[in-house]
Amino acid sequence: MQNSKLYSILEYFDKYEQNRLRKFLVSPYFNKNEAIISLFEGLIVHINSGSNHDLDKTDLWNEINKSAGFDDVLYRKYCSDLLKLVESYLAQQVYESNPIHKANFLIESVGNRKMDKLFKSSIRTARRLSDHQLYRTTDYYLGQYQLERNLYDLEELGHDRTAKKNVEAILNNLDRFYLSEKLRYSCTALSQQVLVSLEYKLLFIDEILEHINKYKYEDVPPIAVYYQIYLTNAESENTDHYFKLMEILEIFGDLFPKEEAEFIYGFALNYCIKKINQGNQKFLEKYFNVFVILLDKELIINDGELSPWHFRNIVVAALRLGKYDWTENFINFYQRYLPVNMRENAVSFNTAQLYFSQKQFEKVMELLRNVEYEDFTYNLNSKTMLLSTYYETDEIEPLYSLMDSFRTYLNRHKDLSPSKRKPYLNFIRLTKKLSKLMPGDSKGLNKLKQEIELEKGNVSSLSWLKEKITELE
Repeated sequence: MQNSKLYSILEYFDKYEQNRLRKFLVSPYFNKNEAIISLFEGLIVHINSGSNHDLDKTDLWNEINKSAGFDDVLYRKYCSDLLKLVESYLAQQVYESNPIHKANFLIESVGNRKMDKLFKSSIRTARRLSDHQLYRTTDYYLGQYQLERNLYDLEELGHDRTAKKNVEAILNNLDRFYLSEKLRYSCTALSQQVLVSLEYKLLFIDEILEHINKYKYEDVPPIAVYYQIYLTNAESENTDHYFKLMEILEIFGDLFPKEEAEFIYGFALNYCIKKINQGNQKFLEKYFNVFVILLDKELIINDGELSPWHFRNIVVAALRLGKYDWTENFINFYQRYLPVNMRENAVSFNTAQLYFSQKQFEKVMELLRNVEYEDFTYNLNSKTMLLSTYYETDEIEPLYSLMDSFRTYLNRHKDLSPSKRKPYLNFIRLTKKLSKLMPGDSKGLNKLKQEIELEKGNVSSLSWLKEKITELE
């Protein structure tokens, strides 16, 4: 039973949502079959118990109907009916969460039934809800289009052929919705084309871009934002597009719900990464600043948690900018948002990075020397950092010992792809050669630099290696 679709879906519900679903099921408007409620209760008891014991369908049947023998066909019907009700509940939650859509459906229903006395009040309700909507997403303009269309239908029922119709409002909102959606998904397609060489045939995109360039739509947040994102990606060599995007987001950033706002700022982060990888280091500060915005607005804290990978990326950016005090405060404050099962590893590793940047190498060794991280990525990077620390402190015996054990570790893990393994193996090999060079050995240093160039950046901790070579020149 635990492998059934019904059981798996019910496992998603916490105690609060279980109670809401229970109220839905006991409502005679949605369900009049007591057997389905009994089936639901039996499943929930087992889910909440956390038991690993298999739940037998005959046991559930006894919860449903103790007086009759097991009927497999009827049991399956009960499960199917309960699943349909759960799906209806999920759809109902979305419906309840969108008042403007409810108001539109009310106007549509009033018009279909020709309830003259409800015309004005239903229109006032829809207008009021529309005016108080916080966000200005593509869905907002879709809702406005539906509202104006329903109002048009109501006016048609009045048979006043001389009154001016709201056709202009209908079409304007439809255009805004269409243009916003077209740009939004075109931005996604364009990003994918750059990253993984996918081809999309986007109809009318050139005409749309020309139209928006002419008429601007600077008062329509989703068009203004996604148009600028498109330009930022399509003409990435022109950095003015990025700065214009950030200006627009400063004005309109709060007019998008959390998930979409994070999606939008993600484009800004990716653009900064692209520029940094191209060698434009001034975008490191821009990259960091975008993360600061995401933190201030709590856009990357989801369900009370901050991703350990966001945590690490923020620390790396801050340290590369020399923001040591900021980094220490960040680690101390935001560690509470890390997932509990990864918190200790993330704090330990990122604190070690802070100490390494401050050249407090003894503290790095204290943190990393006897630690084996559960996460594979943390393990690889911590060994890389510890190896660099041994070099910095002239701990030659531990350095060579770690090189050997690190190489064995990499070769032993066959699940690590060659492309992921190679940068670390190269780092070990090149660091070993570096450790044998003397200051001023221009021939040896030039040869090492040539080897690094031949690897075309396929080396872990490349900037550190280059820094150490420069120190020996």
